[in-house]
This record gives sequence, C-alpha cells and structure tokens, in this order.
Amino acid sequence: MKNVERLANVALLGLSLAPLVVNVDPNVNVIVTACLTVFVGCYRSVKPTPPSETMSNEHAMRFPLVGSAMLLSLFLLFKFLSKDLVNAVLTCYFFVLGIAALSATLLPAIRRFLPKKWNDDLIIWHFPYFRSLEIEFTRSQIVAAIPGTIFCVWYAKQKHWLANNVLGLAFCIQGIEMLSLGSFKTGAILLAGLFVYDIFWVFFTPVMVSVAKSFDAPIKLLFPTADAKRPFSMLGLGDIVIPGIFVALALRFDVSRGKGPQYFKSAFLGYTFGLALTIFVMNWFQAAQPALLYIVPAVIGFLAVHCIWNGDVKPLLEFEEGKTKDAEEADAKESKKVE
Repeated sequence: MKNVERLANVALLGLSLAPLVVNVDPNVNVIVTACLTVFVGCYRSVKPTPPSETMSNEHAMRFPLVGSAMLLSLFLLFKFLSKDLVNAVLTCYFFVLGIAALSATLLPAIRRFLPKKWNDDLIIWHFPYFRSLEIEFTRSQIVAAIPGTIFCVWYAKQKHWLANNVLGLAFCIQGIEMLSLGSFKTGAILLAGLFVYDIFWVFFTPVMVSVAKSFDAPIKLLFPTADAKRPFSMLGLGDIVIPGIFVALALRFDVSRGKGPQYFKSAFLGYTFGLALTIFVMNWFQAAQPALLYIVPAVIGFLAVHCIWNGDVKPLLEFEEGKTKDAEEADAKESKKVE
C-alpha cells in the first residue's frame, strides 16, 4: 500500500467519524468523502494482472435498460407492498452482501499481521447435499469477516447512519476495485447511457427520488445536517462507483504505459469538479439533481482535453485492458501474416 493511499484511507476514516464529535458542513462532507472513496478505490484497482472479466460494449449498452427495470420494479414494490416488508427482505440481502464487501475491503490491512500460511492456504468447503457446490477461502478471510459481521449486525439492529456509510463505502471501494470497463470506448458508452438514465428518472419521473427515500438500505451515503426537517444529505453509491470505474481505468492506463498518474489526475479532477457543480446547483435550486448530469461531461471532458492536448488520442482509444501482452503479440503476428 502506497503512502498516498494509506493517507487517503486514514482521511476517509477520520471524515466518516468526524460528524459524531463535530459539526461538518454536509456539502463539504459529500464532496470530500466521495472523492476520497474514488481515490482509494482507484489505487486498489491497480494489480499485477489484468482483470479476468471486463465489460463489453453490448453490456454497457444494456446496463441503463437493466438499471431502469430494477429501479421501476423497486418503485412498484414500495408502492403496492408494505415498505417495512420490502426493507426487511432487502436488509437480509444486504446483510450477507455487506459482510462480503466489508471483509474484502479490510482484508489487505489484516493480511499484513497474519502468518503467511493463513494468507495462502486455501480451504475448500462443500455444501451439504450439494457436493458440486463449493466455496474457497483462507483463514485470513475468516478473520476479516469477523469485524464485517459485527458491523452488519449493528446496521441490521440500529440502522445507524455511520453503519450505513461504512457498508456503503465498502460497496463503493469494492465496486471500483473489482469492476473493469475494458476500454475507454466501453466506458464512454456506459457513462453516456447512464447520463440519459439519471436525467430521465430524476427530472421526468418521481421514481428515483421516491425509491431513494423509501429504500432503507446502504445504497446511499448519509451526511448529517443541522436541519431538523432534513436531517441528512444523501449521495447515491452509483454516483461514486460508475464514474469511479472510469477514473480507475485512466489510472491503470497510466500504469500500463509506465508513467505517473497523468490522465488519472485529469479524470479525477473532472470528477471532483462535476460533483462540486452538482452540489452547487442543488443548493441553488433547492431541488434534487441527477449527479451524473454534471459528473459525466466533466470526467470525459477533462480527460479528452488533456488527451488531445498531449496528442495521445489514438493510444487511449486503442487501449484494451483485458488483453495481455502475449495476446497483443499474437494479434500483431496475425496481422503481419494477413499482410
């Protein structure tokens, strides 16, 4: 773990706990927390081997449609069924998911203090009566699951905003770390589709806002305010993860070229600017805003201007993360044979 990443982790932890003891401006809290989360997730996504699975152009095109179907389904569930019943089922689901996400987030820090054997030796557990189903894990993962389970129990019992945020941040960091767009072309398709998706469901229907207010699960971060009528400001996890995986791709592109975080800086600056503009417009009009309306053009715009300025448009557009060096050499040989 690099020093800059370690500092970002400490700052994120401190900022998450700060509202318990001091008044923190919710607008500042939203911006800094989201940016630190993206920063941490991006650096955790840099690994020696490329991701085994990446998103295709077809998946990117379908994603807004699938997201719309899920959002509308949740809206109808809350409309026709008891909110308590729906939230109880969702709490059970996120309880299990939360343990996995929080454990995976804590694992790198915990591994350093455990014996090498605990980190490397795999334990294979078969499901009773379904011997073909199995789970592989290490002793280190079991140790990391202990604090994850404690936090999830706390969240399920109290629904405290801090427990909600801890789980939400874990989901965001894991999402940015594990998800790969594969190429900037796929990323642009995904962001463009979700740009339209966010505008439509926020401005033209009450669905998005209604689900966000009714959904009592860690799908959003809560920031305490001094307003009794509106005790919390909210930021959806999608407004962190979706742009975050694009910014992370920019960092891994820089790493693949053996250079410092060049285009990562411009993409990250674009995310910060877009989120700050969202908060400004929201306060100006005193109305909910689709964050991706401002974040998507800022992230793509800042990166595009920087890329054009440096004359690196072609390398950036040709970058495909799923391809290994061997695959690239094989493609080059095939192209020579054809010629």
